Amino acid sequence: VFLNCVSENRPSVLRGDSLLVYPQGETNKKYRGYVHGVQLDSVKLGFASDLLQGIKFNVEFVINRLTLRLQHRAAELAFTNQLGSVLFPSEPPCSCQQPDLPKLSLFDRQLEKNPEQYGAVQQILIGSSRPAPYLVFGPPGTGKTVTLVEAIKQIEKFQTCCHILACAPSNSAADLLCTKILEHVDRHKVYRMYATSRDPKLVPDYLKDVSNLVGECYEFPSKETLMEYKILVTTLLTAGRLVSGAIPVGHFTHVFVDEAGHAVETECLVPIAGLFDASFCQLVLAGDPKQLGPILRSPFALKYGMGVSLLERLMTNFPLYQKNEGDYNKRFVTKLLRNYRSHPAILKIPNDLFYDGELQPCAEEYSRSSYCFWRHLPKTEFPVIFHGVAGLDEREKTSPSFFNVAEIEVLMDYVQKLLEAQGKKGEPKIAPKEIGIIAPYRKQVQKIRRALERVGQNFRLLDMNVGSVEEFQGQERRVILVSTVRSSSEYMEFDKKFSLGFVKNEKRFNVAVTRAKALLIVVGNPVVLKTDPTWARFLQYCKDEGGDTGFKHEENIEDVEIRLAALCITEETEESNVQRYQDPEWRRDI
Repeated sequence: VFLNCVSENRPSVLRGDSLLVYPQGETNKKYRGYVHGVQLDSVKLGFASDLLQGIKFNVEFVINRLTLRLQHRAAELAFTNQLGSVLFPSEPPCSCQQPDLPKLSLFDRQLEKNPEQYGAVQQILIGSSRPAPYLVFGPPGTGKTVTLVEAIKQIEKFQTCCHILACAPSNSAADLLCTKILEHVDRHKVYRMYATSRDPKLVPDYLKDVSNLVGECYEFPSKETLMEYKILVTTLLTAGRLVSGAIPVGHFTHVFVDEAGHAVETECLVPIAGLFDASFCQLVLAGDPKQLGPILRSPFALKYGMGVSLLERLMTNFPLYQKNEGDYNKRFVTKLLRNYRSHPAILKIPNDLFYDGELQPCAEEYSRSSYCFWRHLPKTEFPVIFHGVAGLDEREKTSPSFFNVAEIEVLMDYVQKLLEAQGKKGEPKIAPKEIGIIAPYRKQVQKIRRALERVGQNFRLLDMNVGSVEEFQGQERRVILVSTVRSSSEYMEFDKKFSLGFVKNEKRFNVAVTRAKALLIVVGNPVVLKTDPTWARFLQYCKDEGGDTGFKHEENIEDVEIRLAALCITEETEESNVQRYQDPEWRRDI
């Protein structure tokens, strides 16, 4: 049985979850089905053979209480095991003598050129912050994961009695951690443990032999077997199995959490509470409180602070993680300063707005400058484009999600220009997988994918990643195109209330514009965007540097919306007004 999903704010359904269905018009008998697979627009369910066929059913989504129970237990254990010194750290006495920092022979020699990364590894190695967590504050592209992995390798090499638990909120981030660890650590010392909800097809081939995937099923070793490994890698919630399996408190000497700013605080507690001995264990959190935090739908949870990660709470509320006379205390926190991803022009606004102008562009010159002389740039050597579009916010009757056809047209034009050059007349070559398209609404993502199918007959456009900001966090692409969609002011408070879209959400803006290495193209309505201070700064920057094109933003928002309303009416009666509506095939696809 296949079940179509809702487009925006849809229930999160995972492999192994259960759902209830019953024939329309009847409520006395319900059938329980289990999720066998989750696809883009559908869920594959399995039922007993007595399920009636050929009729329509109502569906009840059943909440999976396991993840919530794990978090409740973690909060209780944090209290029981007296982890106050870890979760609410206080300033240590001034008389504390810091041990000498060791001289390191690094696995990744590039860190020798980066004093912040090198220093962070040194501090983690000596446990300078204990019992307080050590924070690696990593702005975009500064090498948070690389720093954590180097620290893990150094500990495994020099501390013979160590046992390390390395975690991340998502499977993809945990897989990346494990893959990098295995570059220099004996595979027999590392174990990647998956939850049964993980689709076996998504497990990387390189990790299968060090994981609990056996054939098409997951097996869980005994406590004694797990304790023999030097390094265990799991997601935050899957680490709860280690607590349930009675791994002794204090067995792990170090707990590392990557992407900690993206996790709900009680998720971060799962690998700590019930396993962590504050008297000698070291907790290390890496992340960026200026990027997207936990994703929550409940206004009640947001009201009581669940939208703030453990990393952000520590950096916001506790003096030992804050700047003193312009500097951080390196015993407790390191701010990584060297960006190895983006061209300076792409980095400029987020650097000024969110990182005190301290980020240093260190990306390799040839890579970051490959589009500086692209003939479609409004200004040579400025690889940032803001293309103004006075489109329309539209919704279909069958979906609450928004899309903007005019912006899709502009995006497709840029995609074709990017892919048609392929080295001609000195133009840079690029593969579709090196291009990413970010849009804030599910329906816009779907429409863009359909448009790519239509124009992509000569290109492998299925390799091009199209998704939301959340899907792109932690990723990078050589070229990033951003569709902002919103073209009407009446929905802006709606977006703000339900944490949708780009406008009124500076963290989502920060993530979107910092994914690009060499070229950033933003498409949107400048009249709407300039009402937000963050976007207004970006628009003014593009205008001052000569990077803006298309529809300009000198008009008032009321005048533009009146004109758009008139355009909407005439579009229904005069096909000649807008060229795209002359093509029925295009309208059907979009």
